[in-house]
Amino acid sequence: MDIFCEIKGRAGRITLNRPKALNALTYDMCLAIEKALDDWREDDAVEIVVIDAAGDKAFCAGGDIQEMYDTGIAGNFDYGRRFWTDEYRMNAKIAEYPKPIVAFLQGFVMGGGVGIGGHASHRIVCETSQVAMPETGIGLVPDVGGTLLLARAPGMIGEYLGLTAARMDAGDAIHAGFADSFVPREYWLDLIVDLEETADVTVIEKVKGPAPESKLIALRTTIDTCFAGGLAHIVSALEGDGSEFAASALKAIGRNSPLAMAVTLVNIARARAADDIRAVLGFEYEYTYRSMEHGDFLEGIRAAIVDKDRNPKWKHPLDALPDEAVETMTAPLGVDALKI
Repeated sequence: MDIFCEIKGRAGRITLNRPKALNALTYDMCLAIEKALDDWREDDAVEIVVIDAAGDKAFCAGGDIQEMYDTGIAGNFDYGRRFWTDEYRMNAKIAEYPKPIVAFLQGFVMGGGVGIGGHASHRIVCETSQVAMPETGIGLVPDVGGTLLLARAPGMIGEYLGLTAARMDAGDAIHAGFADSFVPREYWLDLIVDLEETADVTVIEKVKGPAPESKLIALRTTIDTCFAGGLAHIVSALEGDGSEFAASALKAIGRNSPLAMAVTLVNIARARAADDIRAVLGFEYEYTYRSMEHGDFLEGIRAAIVDKDRNPKWKHPLDALPDEAVETMTAPLGVDALKI
């Protein structure tokens, strides 16, 4: 079983169970999470939902994208579009759920993992947590509602995280708004039992520890200065900064899809204005819907996952990205717009 959904005590329990695959989210797992949430919404026996994952390495390292690649490379874009539609609907239901949802986010929490855990009402991280939105590295944009979290991060931290795919430890994740509480891993099993027995989220406070200091705080001035503006401005500002941090950020930006990064900036700005997860998922879908046919997604997967040559041939160079390409990928979809 890739996922367990059951009632324990007063809690609805969801456990991702693909530890060898870093609990990557399959299409069936996505549907199972949604069904459980729907079943428990009006069930008085379920007062709280607790989401965790098997293994130590990852809560969920992202979506299982092999099937998307296989169908997309064959010219069938419908599977990916259906997956994204159903996944985004599930993400919205987590964010809007009327009962508390507590997510335990150990190890890698990336992409689709943020879509599950990042929208929970109570998000717990520990010593091993590594949270990121790494989509631009595979020619996609931050999605699963992650753009909304990026938009709500302090200053220009969202732009920095979205463009560089930088990983946040527990302290950074809490500072950036991707997590709420630091609880040492050794207390998790007992805490989950307490939540199952009491359905009382205040028990988290009893084992909550001081969050590790965020490294992003010290970088805030540089991030806010360098990541305000369009993609060309960001590159120029980082080149002019000359710091070790700027050099590292430039190296990351140089690896990622220019088209995806430019659209990410547009989407974060739109998310700040909308501040509504369903609207933001709609923005994200404008890109993901087109990503196989007109974007860099299939090439990004080829380079990172299939051939593993780490040498993607992006559609546009970083220094010559036409505005029309960005406009095409962010245009309204009309009758094909996201319906969730």
